[in-house]
Amino acid sequence: MKKVAIVTGSGGLIGSETVKRLLAEGYDVVGIDNDLRAYFFGAEASTAGTVKKLSGLNGNYHHETADIRDEQAVRSIFKKYGSAIKLVVHTAAQPSHDWAAKEPLTDFGVNAVGTIHMLEATRESCPEAVFIFTSTNKVYGDAPNSLPLVELEQRWEIAPGHQYQLGIDEHFTIDQSKHSIFGASKVAADVMVQEYGRYFGMPTACFRGGCLTGPAHAGAELHGFLSYLMKCTVSGKPYRVFGYKGKQVRDNIHSYDLVEAFMQFANAPRCGEVYNMGGSRHSNCSMLEAIALCEEISGNKLSHTYVEDNRAGDHIWWISDVRKFQGHYPNWHYRYGLREILTEIHAACVG
Repeated sequence: MKKVAIVTGSGGLIGSETVKRLLAEGYDVVGIDNDLRAYFFGAEASTAGTVKKLSGLNGNYHHETADIRDEQAVRSIFKKYGSAIKLVVHTAAQPSHDWAAKEPLTDFGVNAVGTIHMLEATRESCPEAVFIFTSTNKVYGDAPNSLPLVELEQRWEIAPGHQYQLGIDEHFTIDQSKHSIFGASKVAADVMVQEYGRYFGMPTACFRGGCLTGPAHAGAELHGFLSYLMKCTVSGKPYRVFGYKGKQVRDNIHSYDLVEAFMQFANAPRCGEVYNMGGSRHSNCSMLEAIALCEEISGNKLSHTYVEDNRAGDHIWWISDVRKFQGHYPNWHYRYGLREILTEIHAACVG
């Protein structure tokens, strides 16, 4: 049997990019995706179309419509392929702050319980397989909001000369802050992935993402910042800006660059690692800056309104310090900057 990779959330932005890359690398890929995204965000966010396209690429993609909250379903998939499984990329998640507060049990079931099902099935059937988890910068909660920030005309920015001027690193506290329900469930999963690496000696890594984006993103108001913003700019649909005067800053990483980081780790794995992974100083913007760039690229004006209340636990300023990962994997480099990312998203919106 050829080497097998398991990819959860295979119809999503990062999952589908991972599947395509692994197929090109010669893996047999087993995708697990039951289109919960449509339940979370509505039909426009469904992953069914992407899964159909993946299934048509070649005969080496095998789809499983399983729910990772179902322990027996997960274990049976892993037992089917056993030690042939060399890589597990776990991207499936409930990804929204706002949605999590509506159904905390569903959020925790998918994000935390589903993750331990994946870890235990890996330990049981293929303990030497590399396990990669897409975590989030929301594990840091709103603690970054305590940093000394300066209000500029178009963005909030960290005080000059501060130790985090190049971005927030992995030593920043995740404790005693408001995470949102979503952030808390991802903390539970993140720590467990680390623990299976450190306690059981399994090759695991948590990639704590900033804004993950790209043209395959099925953006919705509650998740998918740049994708949904460009979609509204192109279509004329009204957009709402939540709090912080629209000057909140996010770093943005293209799905291609993130998956390239996954592959670097998979080819030279370590145990129980944690990496902040985002656009860093290479690719970041405020909401106001993103709106201006979307309007420039599309030639349209965005119809938007401002809502004074920010989302609970939301960051005012986030830029990832990716130097730890770059130190471990010096051959990894960005391919995409912010303008290139938005140009691709615009092409996908009008295509």
